[in-house]
Amino acid sequence: MRVGLLGGAFNPPHDGHLQLARLALDHLDLDELRFVPSALSPHKPDPGGPAAEIRLRLLSEALDGFDPRCRIEPVELERGGISYTVDTLESLAQLEPGSQWILIMGSDQLSDLPRWRRVERIFQLASAAVAVRPGAPFLIPGLPGIRSVATWSGGSGELVALPGTELDLASRELRDRLHAAPHEDPGGLPPQVLGTIRSQNLYR
Repeated sequence: MRVGLLGGAFNPPHDGHLQLARLALDHLDLDELRFVPSALSPHKPDPGGPAAEIRLRLLSEALDGFDPRCRIEPVELERGGISYTVDTLESLAQLEPGSQWILIMGSDQLSDLPRWRRVERIFQLASAAVAVRPGAPFLIPGLPGIRSVATWSGGSGELVALPGTELDLASRELRDRLHAAPHEDPGGLPPQVLGTIRSQNLYR
């Protein structure tokens, strides 16, 4: 089974996440795409905000009616602590040895790849598909075991370019807008997510 993994805090989940998922589904011949909410990111300071179960609810609402091939993979929330991609991949590979894995990310994450924990092991277990984001060019990091390809074969160690998302959205900016103007629509949020944020007085 060909499985895409789209990780993040999803704090809150927004239209950019959904568009990135759509690009992956359209271009990678995936059987399944899993959204992987992190417990605690190793690359960013904890921004605070809703507890994990609330983020999980918002993500579930964002995916309601989106695409039947999408689901939430809770492995990082269940493990707790800092969410390292290599630990997630090793857990999933052990549980599902017949699956093929590809990480879905934006080009803004490429420059950080050399600092990821055991990045060589990550690309022994998986490949990566990268969508260009505004202001973040597609620059392949000089790492052993990674090769650029036009189409994902299903194997590991491959880096595939996806079309750009055309949406310059970031959860941090949405949190700032929601805090500054809680009664205004900040733009970029699925309606059901915005409804829950307002009804639960989140991000104020």
